[in-house]
Amino acid sequence: MILEMKVPSPGESITEVEIAQWLVSDGDYVEKDQAIAEVDSDKATLELPAEVSGTITLKAEEGDAIAVGAIVCLIDTDGKPTEGSASSVSSETPAAAVSVPTTPAPEQTSNYASQTPSPAARKIITEKGMDAADIKGSGRGGRITKEDAVKAVPSMGTQPDYGDRGQDRSKLSMLRRKVAERLVAAKNETAMLTTFNEADMAPIFELRNQYKDAFLEKHGVKLGFMSFFTRAVVRALGLYPDVNSMMDGDYKIAYDYCDISVAVSGPKGLMVPVVRNAESLSFAGVEKEIGRLAVKARDGKITVDDMTGGTFTISNGGVFGSMLSTPIINPPQSGILGMHNIIERPIALDGKVVIRPMMYLALSYDHRIIDGRESVGFLVAIKEALEDPLTILMDGDAKKALEL
Repeated sequence: MILEMKVPSPGESITEVEIAQWLVSDGDYVEKDQAIAEVDSDKATLELPAEVSGTITLKAEEGDAIAVGAIVCLIDTDGKPTEGSASSVSSETPAAAVSVPTTPAPEQTSNYASQTPSPAARKIITEKGMDAADIKGSGRGGRITKEDAVKAVPSMGTQPDYGDRGQDRSKLSMLRRKVAERLVAAKNETAMLTTFNEADMAPIFELRNQYKDAFLEKHGVKLGFMSFFTRAVVRALGLYPDVNSMMDGDYKIAYDYCDISVAVSGPKGLMVPVVRNAESLSFAGVEKEIGRLAVKARDGKITVDDMTGGTFTISNGGVFGSMLSTPIINPPQSGILGMHNIIERPIALDGKVVIRPMMYLALSYDHRIIDGRESVGFLVAIKEALEDPLTILMDGDAKKALEL
């Protein structure tokens, strides 16, 4: 029996996916639930499992955009495993499919195949003042298509001979294209400003050094900086609720909960999973949830639901060595906090110059909904909590706050 495997819906509002990578070859025998492909949507990269066991016939190429519900492959349940590698071609492959050596075609005397451009391509080539012979056609038989003409770049004159210098042209994944689209939209559609401050991280260093071993033994996770920052953000959002809201046309939507998006690095690039109801989580709860989401992102198992929503974002560029940056708002949110590298710097303290571990903080915000008073006050509240965590974040009892 031949089963038609169709593209499942990865989430609401997603109408198509892109085949990022086939994990099997045409004609392979696959087992039920075996991952056969990685597919990109505009929100995440997901694995596509085989629905049954059998011999697979691929119906799409890597890089193809496939509509949700369309047939992506066929699986013959009567197929049997073949000896050797999983990529062995099925014994039912027609003999005509076997490649036969052929006489090489004569070399072209021009740079590229001298095929006539399509009418639309010819018009674009003429407007650019280019020669069709300088453009490589991607159409059938090397014909120059409209897309080829649009992508062609006119020569800027004769270039010196720099020797053999290669270049690679690869299509961005659907996820990366969507990220790019959202970042440009955030710059164009919001009145984004950034305010800066700095925090003395010495008090947090002292608490971590004092309790990190007991915390790890009790909770099975390390006591990191993110739990302190998340708790500080939750407190500041309570003091300045406009930062925990967003624009919806002519309306402002305010939230009485804190779903904190946390930027983490994954194999497919930057992911922003959400820590739900962060206002109700303890230090240990925050560290465990961020750890869980980071593992899912690293293993490529992050889902659309994990990244949907979020009322405020924390981005930690400091792990990559960034000293100062202006983070871009994660729309439709109204604010994002940027953490940076911790550097020992001389500062004035009680009339004396001392060396302290300092971190620059950056808050980018949408000025349409957040005024300067709220933005500066919010960041100052973050600074105060980080510089006096025992009093402000732990109510004076570190062991109780850390559940030790």
